[in-house]
Amino acid sequence: MAWFTAFVVLIGLERLAELVVSTRHAAWAFSRGGREYGAGHYPVMVVLHTALLAGALLEAWLLDRPFLPALGWSMVALVLLTQALRWWCIRSLGSYWNTRVIVVPGAALVTRGPYRLLPHPNYVAVVVEGAALPLMHTAWLTAVVFTVLNAALLSVRIRVEDVALGRRAASV
Repeated sequence: MAWFTAFVVLIGLERLAELVVSTRHAAWAFSRGGREYGAGHYPVMVVLHTALLAGALLEAWLLDRPFLPALGWSMVALVLLTQALRWWCIRSLGSYWNTRVIVVPGAALVTRGPYRLLPHPNYVAVVVEGAALPLMHTAWLTAVVFTVLNAALLSVRIRVEDVALGRRAASV
């Protein structure tokens, strides 16, 4: 259980690093006339992602969830792959990457890296990680609850991004 706790703490520290990068990128975008879209759902996203980390740990500890090697190690591999995909997205977007939806006027849509293949590759990482992280230690309740709530959140978030980026008519 100690290794799982340490792993989740490391993921939490990675999220803090993302927030540092995001804050820097937001300042850059706003200095170039960037406009934020969908700010109302952002606090919900922060709470949900924090709850994923806390829920995975609490469920594993309080409900004494076992580590099942076949499941656990395959989920570790998936979580590590999601981190690689997430940072590939961040690197591909460069200064345009943010945890918020901020669009710089006149900026071209990024079509390099994983964005050549999918319009929202970071959300693939979020969805897979949201199930895999708790399942590393069989915290299936957290995996299910996060997945359901995250699906609702992403239905809003993706719509906001698509409107902001001009991929869909304003309907948000």
